[in-house]
Amino acid sequence: MRYRELGRTGLKVSEIGMGCEGFVEKSWDQVKAFIDLMKESGINCIDLYAPNPDMRSYLGKAMRECRDQFVLQAHLCTIWKNGQYKRTRDLKEVKEGFQDQLKRLETDHVEIGMIHYVDSLSDWEQVVNGDVMKYALELKSSGAVGCIGMSSHNPEAALAAVNSGLVDVLMFSVNPCYDLQPASEDVEELWAEKNYEKPLVNMDPKRQALYETCQRMGVGITVMKAFGGGDLLSEKLSPAGKALTPYQCIHYALTRPAVASVMTGARTLEELKISIAYENAPDSEKDYAAAFAALPKISWKGHCMYCGHCAPCPQGIDVASVTKFLNLSLAQGEVPETVREHYAALEHTARECAGCKACEQRCPFEVPVMENMKKAAELFGR
Repeated sequence: MRYRELGRTGLKVSEIGMGCEGFVEKSWDQVKAFIDLMKESGINCIDLYAPNPDMRSYLGKAMRECRDQFVLQAHLCTIWKNGQYKRTRDLKEVKEGFQDQLKRLETDHVEIGMIHYVDSLSDWEQVVNGDVMKYALELKSSGAVGCIGMSSHNPEAALAAVNSGLVDVLMFSVNPCYDLQPASEDVEELWAEKNYEKPLVNMDPKRQALYETCQRMGVGITVMKAFGGGDLLSEKLSPAGKALTPYQCIHYALTRPAVASVMTGARTLEELKISIAYENAPDSEKDYAAAFAALPKISWKGHCMYCGHCAPCPQGIDVASVTKFLNLSLAQGEVPETVREHYAALEHTARECAGCKACEQRCPFEVPVMENMKKAAELFGR
């Protein structure tokens, strides 16, 4: 298992994480089997969205002897009431829900306190200017929460939260279909059939700006909906018009800026084992470039996917990294100091480009690499 820095939090998380929604209605023995598999494989990041109290109790019991091996991403503002899930902004309910989580998990803290499901700017304003954010900051100050996170499907709301400086971790829906959809306050728009009736071309600029801002500001991203609820793995259900593999979906998410871990919502041990196997799969099975280029309803023409097909460069330039640093800077209208430092650390820079166009000939998305290299050389001065 490989591990990544979760932004500025100081936490190291496994590339493959576990979303616990699949634990709902599982028995104690089944939950224990999941935890044993996670320990064996090195998965250390667990998202606790599912508010079902029995699941949390089973999980706490299963982690009694190994709590310190896991990074827990627990959600504030999500409670179990009258036998069903409820999102709440009522402070009394938020407090009761969080304290119940700690009790059932048999712990006095969680590494990430995730403000749950903020999908509109108005909701973000209510959260940041109201009691919820005050409570989250109190939890962080007391050590009950290590850092503050937020879950969202809307890049506008997420970007506002990231720019506030208050959010350390963003849980966001990342996959090659949703990334082409414009911002919306209605999450169901992401998978509505009508939005895929006409071919979609290239990433929504607000989503790209979100990922690049997270990278610049040190906000780590944990990924939900990498498989689109399973739809992307089915040719019949996929809005892209063609099935992708789990490895392609995971690899796509992990190559986005700021992404640290993909929360796989496995409902069986076999499904989790498939995601774990990504870590040792050959590059040919992870490669999404050819599959994406052939999607009948989606086109990424002209957009760098950081897929690495441009390599190897005869001059030794890491073309994908140069392009990523260029995009990070163009998105901000300036060169952030951290980006400048990372660019300066490259063994070979854009100015060394010989203009042979070997990279352009290999690029499945017809990216104007020569033009990007010229821009990078001018912007970074080398």
